[in-house]
Parts: sequence; structure tokens; C-alpha cells
Amino acid sequence: MTAASATLSPQFKARRVQNWMVIGFLYSFFYMSRYNLAAISPELMKFFGWTKVDFGLFETVLPLVYGLSVVINGPIADRIGGRKAFLFGAFGVTIASLLMGLTHLLVLTPAVVAGEGHAVDIVTPAVLGFGLTKQTLLWGMAILWGVNGYFQSFGALSIVKINAQWFHTSERGRFAAVFGVLIRFGLVLAFSGAPIIASYLPWHWAFWIPGVVVGALFVATLFLVKDTPAEAGLGEYDTGEGPLDPNQKVGIGEVLKKVFSSRVMWMIALASMMIGVVRRSGIDGWFRVYFDNVHHVNGQALAFQLAAWGIALGGITGGFVMGWMSDTTYGGRRAPVVVIGFVGMAAALLLFWLSDFLDLGPYSAAIILTLTSFFVNGAHGMIGGAASMDFGGRKAAATAAGLFDGMQYLAASFVGVTVGWITTNHGWQWWKVWPLPFAIVGAIVMSRLWNAVPKKGGGH
Repeated sequence: MTAASATLSPQFKARRVQNWMVIGFLYSFFYMSRYNLAAISPELMKFFGWTKVDFGLFETVLPLVYGLSVVINGPIADRIGGRKAFLFGAFGVTIASLLMGLTHLLVLTPAVVAGEGHAVDIVTPAVLGFGLTKQTLLWGMAILWGVNGYFQSFGALSIVKINAQWFHTSERGRFAAVFGVLIRFGLVLAFSGAPIIASYLPWHWAFWIPGVVVGALFVATLFLVKDTPAEAGLGEYDTGEGPLDPNQKVGIGEVLKKVFSSRVMWMIALASMMIGVVRRSGIDGWFRVYFDNVHHVNGQALAFQLAAWGIALGGITGGFVMGWMSDTTYGGRRAPVVVIGFVGMAAALLLFWLSDFLDLGPYSAAIILTLTSFFVNGAHGMIGGAASMDFGGRKAAATAAGLFDGMQYLAASFVGVTVGWITTNHGWQWWKVWPLPFAIVGAIVMSRLWNAVPKKGGGH
């Protein structure tokens, strides 16, 4: 327990937990409604008659839209407050999820495929209604998925903006660990839960169920969440950044200057891009297709479920371990543990390649993906959860989160079609090692910030 948290009243702690629980669950279900498509990708590919390159379009459009949106919307969230931004995003995510499920009505007869895994061939294309062709439907759905990405972008901005008001600087490394729990909980809801939903119900319920839950949490946020302790009737809270005038308005120009003129901010953003390539290629995007193609394992099989849960638990553990190390061993410095994360990613990618080279099977793959998630999520939590609050401060936390998250997703946007092409033309072994240089670059960049800490006042 930190000195800051030890002095908090039970009333403050209880109210903070209430805030945290509601927006935490909402953020997790944002993740489920962002990754459910990847989680049931083999079912969708067979239903619509898509190739891996076709599926890669979705893995390009959403990260691209999301990446641009979080950068643009960060200053807006700083201006209007995290709660309003979260509500706006939740409303849009609910509508987009329901519409994605409705696209099944556009298919009169699903595609007929032969073979399995990497050798799947489309025997008969899907018969579509309303005069649609395969390409027009594909692009229409991809654009709708991009709209979902726009509204998704308010999630990380809002949760960081709200919690920058409620958490002391000495608690933020561990906040980043909890931030990682929310991410991995949402991902396991998607990658473990969505295939199970699609095995008992038609696939479109894997979009409708999380969409409805997001709608319910919209209502909970409306009535139960407050932006600041003062708005909850608890008075002003010193987060360790120095006094903040409650009547002072935050100007957009001041926020933009604070974030975008900082060398440290841009170096962290570059490192976040490197995380995006490794993360989106391996543990967040394509591993369901990999298990289907390489090991002929479906979404309900034990090996895949172990991978889905292992990725979640490995990521959660990595977040807590690296958050604790950052707050204690390294005295609030984030860069050292991010460097450790990048080195671990590089080692895990090489192990993954070796595992399939030796034909060790799907359970070995599940273990190595768990290890990869430990390092990826630990590093991501430090940048997205702690560094954005440290170097953005209360005034610019959402803008900093937008920059870091946006650069990560912009880098990830070229992963989708790239992986589709690599795996189609060169096989799955190349999928494991092509992100290796990005992990190495990330380690070098963050090593240059080894001793960087935020200045008093909430910025650098």
C-alpha cells in the first residue's frame, strides 16, 4: 500500500471502487465487441467465402480508423470529460455491434467450402441478396467495422481521463496493472466466449450479446460514474501533480502543446507503435486463424481455450509484475520495464518459431502465446495506463493516451493485410518472426528514456 492510498478515507476508497468497477467492465466489453470478429474469424470466412486477405481487410480498417480517431478525439475527451466521452462511445459501439450482426440477413445461401485449415477452398461462393457482390459486401462490412473502431476509440481515452483524477501518481503503475486486467478480461470474453456463443447460437449473436451488454453499461455509467472526486461530493483530491484550480478551464491549445511538443511523448509513441505490430500480429488478431489453419483446432477445443485463457492470464500477470516493478524497483520510472517487455517479446517470438519447427503441437503454442502476452501486455499497460497519466497529467491524460494508443493502432493497421499476404504466400512460420525487428527497435527507443520521470505538475 502506498502512503497516498493509506491516507484515503473508506468513503473515498468505496466510491473510487464503484467508479472503477462500472467503467472497468464497460471497457472490457468494449474490447469484447472489438475482437469478437477476430475470435470467430474462421466461421465468418467460411460463411461469407472470405480468404485470409479478405479477413485482413478488417484487421486493417479498424486499427486505422481507431488509430486516427484516438489522436483526434483525445483533446475532445480532455475538454468534455471522460464520462461524457465514454457515454458517446458506448452508444456508438452498441449500434455498430447490432448492425454487424444484422449483416447475416444479406446472405441468402452461405458459401460452400472444402478442406480444412490452410487448404480450405471455396467450392461455391455465398449467394447474396439485394444485388450485392462479394466485394461490395466485404467493403461495406469493413466500413461498418471501421465505424465501430471510431466509437471504440473513446474507451481508452475516457478511462485514463477519469482515473487520472482519482489515482495518485504513486499508484499509477499498479493502476496500469489493473488496466491490463480489463484489457485481457475483454479479450478472453472475445476469444474464449465468442467461439462458444457461435457454437450454440448463430454467429451473429457473438456481436449482439456484447453489444447489448455495452448498452446496459451505458446506463450504469450514466447514473453511477463521476469524473472527479469533487463531483462525487468528496472534495478536491491531490494526485501528486500539484494543486489544480477547479475553476481553471483547460484550453485545447494548451493541451496540444503539452503533448505534441514533447520529445519524450513522441519517443513513447514510437515505442507504442512497435508494441502495436507485435500485439496485433500475434496475440490480438490472428491466433484463432493460426490454430485453425496449422493445428486444425476449432474455437471450442481445449488447446485453443487454453491459449485464449493463457493469453489473458499471462497478460494480467505481466501487467501486475511490471507495474509493481515500475512503482517500486524503478521508483516510478516506466521505461526500464518497457525495455524488459520488448526483450521478452523478441525471445518469445523466436521460441514460437522453434516450437513449430520442432512440431511440438498446439499446447506448446498455447504456452508460448501466454508468455508473449506477459511481455506485450506488461509493456502496453505501462505506456497506455501509466505513462499517459504521468506525462499528460490531469489536464492532458486523454490526449497523451490518444497519442500513444493511436500510434500503436496506426502501426497495427498495416498488420492485417500484411499477415494475410505473408501467411498465404510464405506460410505461418514467417508470421512468427516478421515482428521481431519491431521489438528490437522498441527496446532501443525506450532504453533512451531509462531515467525519464514526469516533472511536478503532471507533464514532462
